[in-house]
Formats: sequence, structure tokens, C-alpha cells
Amino acid sequence: MATQEAKAWTYIEGYPATLKLSTINPPTTASFQDVVDGTPHILVQVHACALNPVDIQMANLPSWSMPWNPLNGVEKGMVCDFSGVALCSSAGFQAGDEIFGLTLQPFIPNGGALGEIADIPMDKCVAVKKPAEWSHEKASAISLVWLTAKACIETVEPYVDASTNKRVAILGGSSATGIYSIILAKCKGWTVVSTSSSRNKDFIVNDLKADKHIDYTTQDVRTALLDFAPDAVIDCVGGTEAIGLPYSRRFTTIVGDKTGRTSMAEPYTYYDYLAPHRAVAQWLRWGKGALGLGESYDVVILGMKAEWLEEAKQTLGEKDIYVDSMFEFEKADEAFERLNTGRARGKVVIKVSK
Repeated sequence: MATQEAKAWTYIEGYPATLKLSTINPPTTASFQDVVDGTPHILVQVHACALNPVDIQMANLPSWSMPWNPLNGVEKGMVCDFSGVALCSSAGFQAGDEIFGLTLQPFIPNGGALGEIADIPMDKCVAVKKPAEWSHEKASAISLVWLTAKACIETVEPYVDASTNKRVAILGGSSATGIYSIILAKCKGWTVVSTSSSRNKDFIVNDLKADKHIDYTTQDVRTALLDFAPDAVIDCVGGTEAIGLPYSRRFTTIVGDKTGRTSMAEPYTYYDYLAPHRAVAQWLRWGKGALGLGESYDVVILGMKAEWLEEAKQTLGEKDIYVDSMFEFEKADEAFERLNTGRARGKVVIKVSK
């Protein structure tokens, strides 16, 4: 297969120790195979990508150093969220289509969104055409967090809608997933309380239209939530202080009990052998809820549904897509540093190519 040279940020094992700007060799448009081993592929010129904590968590997976891992010692791609242009007609797209989406396998050779060209297998990818009025930078900032927020809302919806109060608490409302969870909850007419620092109170209340705000730096969060009496809780930050509230019938978290950003979140936390005490506690909590012995509990992951991304196109204007900061491709390491502060309001975006 004929290849071409392109620049991409890669790692071998662990962030930030092995993160570097590398030369990769994706296929040329003439030699590109749109189906490999029965799986459709798409070749994308990436214009922008957006960072998520999972990008760091993937790089820090201990399995990369295991001798049985075929990618042990191999340079791996990074970043799930992308927006760009299809270079070949494949997977339902035509060459020249502007598309956005995410891949769950950025680590495969030539597969990361933090590269000028990405060869992406579609069995672990969801993508749709980009609205003309959205910039690539804004479009890259949507997929993972919107699909995660949608999954959160869908898991609490039966419990909230069954209540006359229709109240939901969203922990970490200024986080990227928290932002779209608030937007979706308000679209349903629910009453929303959200936590953040005082720095983001105006943003939470005035821009996102949350009904109430809790400043976690000065208030006792659990006491404030007891006063609000939510029907369900969506947790975007981790920890256990809001679990088991008397009126809450459902606790949905995307993080689990952990509060750090370096290890994998979402359902992976049920199997975290590095923190077995947390994993056991989560399983017991899930089991009690499943048996009707307390609040329903689960750690959820995004839904890979193209129709949900199509809904985002209908629901959001470009002004509703919140970008914290933008970085040039050559300064991707600085973008990761910004993400790792935990203080980004919205997404950290990297402009890959023009």
C-alpha cells in the first residue's frame, strides 16, 4: 500500500512522559482501502480536534506495557474527537464532505485525531456531516460530551419524569459534559441545580439557565442538595458525597467514586484492579439499586449513536458550543496541560490543519 507522510502527536506508554510530535504514514487517497477485514474505514484530513480526560486516561493504561499487548512499544495515536474533511468516498460519505465525530480507537496506527490525516475504522467510530455554519473548531468540541450527556439524561429520565417535581442535580456543571447535561435537562423542562466554583456561577445560571447554583468551594454540597431534594443526580466530577440522598431515586455518574483524572473512568471503574475497594463499593451499590433496596446506581458511558449527533445539529447553534481555549497543532502539549488543570470551562481545542 502506498503511503504518505503526515504529522501526528503520539505516545508509546504513559502521559506526559512519551508524548511527542511524530511522522506517521497513512495511506494515500489512491491506495486507501475503504473496507479492511470487513470493517469500513474513512480517511480524514483533520482540521481540528478536542481533548477529553479519556485521552490522557487511555495513554496511562497499564496494559500498554504488558508483553502480550501487540501495541507494546509501538507509537500510538491520540485524541477521540475530530472535525475534518473526508478524503475518499467511503462509509456513506463522499470525498470532500465536511464531517465531525469521534473514534474510540485513536491508539491504532494512523488512527488518532491529533494528526493531520487519520485512517479511522468505523466499527468504533460515529460521524455525521458538519453543519456549514459550524467551524471545524466548534464541531470538534461536541461529539464525546454530547453523546455522554445524552446517555446521562436518558438514564435519569424515567425517574425524573415520574416525579411531580422533576428536579435533577448536575454535579460539575461547568465541565464539558455538565454543560450539555444542563442544556438537555432544561430542554425537557426540568428544574436544575448545578455545582461549580463561584467563578462559574454566572455562567451556570445566566448562560446555561440552571435554576440554582451550589458553590462547592464554600458550601457543604450534600447539605445544599438535601435542601433541593432532587429526583435524580448526574455526577460529572466523581466522589461519593451526593450518593444516597433521601429523595433521589437514581444516581448516574460518568466517573465513579474516583476523583482524579489520570485513570480511566466510566464503567472501567467497576474493574479497576488498582483500586479494588472502590470497585467493590460500586458493585455493591449497583446491586442494591438493582434489587430495589435503595437508589438506582450506575456508571455510564456515552452512546455511539449517529442520530444523537444529528440531534445536536438541530439543538445547538454555534454559540451553544463552549470552547475554553484553542491551541496550535505544534503546541498540543500545552493544550494537554490546560486540560489537566481541571479548570477548563468547555472544551480545549487544537487546530490541526487549515
